[in-house]
Amino acid sequence: MTRVHFIGIGGSGLSAIARLLKESGYEVTGSDRSLSQFAVDLEADGVGIYIGHHPRNVTGADMVIRSSAIADDNPEVDAAIHANIPVYKRADFLGRLMVDKRGIAVAGTHGKTTTTAMIAWMLVAMHRDPSFIVGGTLNNLKVNAHAGKGDAFVIEADEYDRMFLGLRPRIEVVTNLEHDHPDCYPTFENMYSAFKSFVELLPNDGTFIACADDEHAVTLLSHARRRGVNVVSYSLQSEMTINSPHWMQARTLKPNSRGGFDFSAMTNMGEGAASILKASLQVPGEHNVRNALAALSVAATMGLPLQKAADALGEFTGTGRRFEIRGERKGVTVIDDYAHHPTEIRATLAGAKARYPGRRIWAVWQPHTYSRTQILFFEFSRAFSDADEVLVTEIYASREAKQDFSSAEVVSAMPHSSARYSGSIEDTTKYLLKNLRSGDVLLVLSAGDANQISTDVLERL
Repeated sequence: MTRVHFIGIGGSGLSAIARLLKESGYEVTGSDRSLSQFAVDLEADGVGIYIGHHPRNVTGADMVIRSSAIADDNPEVDAAIHANIPVYKRADFLGRLMVDKRGIAVAGTHGKTTTTAMIAWMLVAMHRDPSFIVGGTLNNLKVNAHAGKGDAFVIEADEYDRMFLGLRPRIEVVTNLEHDHPDCYPTFENMYSAFKSFVELLPNDGTFIACADDEHAVTLLSHARRRGVNVVSYSLQSEMTINSPHWMQARTLKPNSRGGFDFSAMTNMGEGAASILKASLQVPGEHNVRNALAALSVAATMGLPLQKAADALGEFTGTGRRFEIRGERKGVTVIDDYAHHPTEIRATLAGAKARYPGRRIWAVWQPHTYSRTQILFFEFSRAFSDADEVLVTEIYASREAKQDFSSAEVVSAMPHSSARYSGSIEDTTKYLLKNLRSGDVLLVLSAGDANQISTDVLERL
């Protein structure tokens, strides 16, 4: 039996590949600095997990897959190279998993995790048994990956470290495109160039799907059309949609009692061209209507019954740390969200305001990386208008070295009347426990470790 060892197995990306290989019959082991929930779940399913990195961990492995966050001088990487064990990054390995499958790759600065999860769940609910790799746990299925027997392989196409350029998709989705990951893409032009290369991966009979409400996604649609591949656009209202050869559009949006939006969808594709689709989502926010349109566009491209696809999306309950309702104590609702970009923060807070009208909304933001916080300084300072109270913790450095820059500087530039720098996770938690009251909604916005605040507040209220 082939043994694959993962260095950094606790992350969302590597843990998903590990789960898929385990289900496919491989022997899987992995190591990380600490046990994440992903790693705990894998261990429960028979994956050998090592805490810490040591050369002996790779002994007997046939290949090693490393996270982008793992340095070249990692002792396990070094041991594998000296033992002539092949070492791959995700970008080097993922493409081979998609061979002989109908690859559906979902990219974009925002919304790709939820959109990938929607498509995966839609296909599962329609009994297509897809393989999938998602950057978060599907609430409906309690896993972030699966090795299915169907012909579809759905994957979140991560642009960081240009990982998505190693994929082999037949259908691509781009939700939107804004400058992000400045440590990887110093300028927006660098990032846009990578996305153009992503479009180039499609075969001549491939399909490119993108949101016509986003100006940069529209330019990628034009690029894909010049390449000669099939092009599909989706939007809420944009005239660009119906000027496209194939399109999907949502109309008559209205909030529903389930916390999401009801809407009608029109299209010129497949059986849906002769009817109006009805959809009712549980996940909040207009941005999730767009995500659902992307999923319906995939269904239309695959020739699936569109009303059944819409009905399946109505059963979708979201993914971990994407507007994840952690619980309620003493009348306070606590929600975790992965939002770490100004656009994502605005969308999440708008969704909260629509879902909880009249309630006081607290936003706790943990900035993620110095480079992102600095380059998007002004945009972050203006992203919290839909929150009643704003607390900003110290920056989560992640892969970057500590710098002489504090998120308190962003707070000082905020025009918000009730924004304050709250420092450490513990100090933030203490402030919340003193000031939260029944009826409040607490959103913890973090791609780092500030979700611990949610856990502590729920335990100590």
